[in-house]
Amino acid sequence: MRLLVVEDNQDLSEAISSAFRRRHVSCDLAHRASDAEQLCSTTHYEVIILDIGLPDEDGVSLLKRLRGRGNKTPIILLTARSEPEMRVAGLRAGADDYLVKPFWFDELHARVEALLRRATGYTDAKLEAGRLSLNTDTRELTIGDVQVDASTREVELLEILLRRKDHVTPRRIVEDQLFGAGEALGSNAVEVYVHRLRRKLEQNQAEVSIKTVRGVGYMLMAGT
Repeated sequence: MRLLVVEDNQDLSEAISSAFRRRHVSCDLAHRASDAEQLCSTTHYEVIILDIGLPDEDGVSLLKRLRGRGNKTPIILLTARSEPEMRVAGLRAGADDYLVKPFWFDELHARVEALLRRATGYTDAKLEAGRLSLNTDTRELTIGDVQVDASTREVELLEILLRRKDHVTPRRIVEDQLFGAGEALGSNAVEVYVHRLRRKLEQNQAEVSIKTVRGVGYMLMAGT
């Protein structure tokens, strides 16, 4: 999972990113609305955390533009202002949630998870297919009764595919979620992780398969 944090306070944005990183969630950071807009035009994010008070324009204006262009990414607004009118304006502009500063990080993380569950239809932290189960809280992968060792990116890849089980996940979304906007990629970077994950699933008889849809992306399906 990769998030975009749009916050002009660099200390706060770094603190949010560090806290998410400790929970195996990656973040890209933007400190201005213009930078955030550019990132949103090139990178797919699971959730956007957007501060209202940005130096070049207010976050609600950016929010309206993103929604006007058809961007449906779940968005949580952050603000130091607690007036009900501001919350109403943000929600009517297309925000999915609203959090007033100062906030407890655990609450922000819980709100992000709730938006993901709402978007994907999952109601708990466990994603399953065939004989495999992935706990998105603990990052534990089990196949049958056996816990399987997997790298951070292998787990991230599996979560991406499980959340879109039986549907094709475009290659670009996989790249964005695994690597983000700032990392240079080799031409086969995604295929390397897909190959490693396939091998572990096959070796442990997970009874799922990852299909490559040529020219489009990948699809995880129950069965072999």
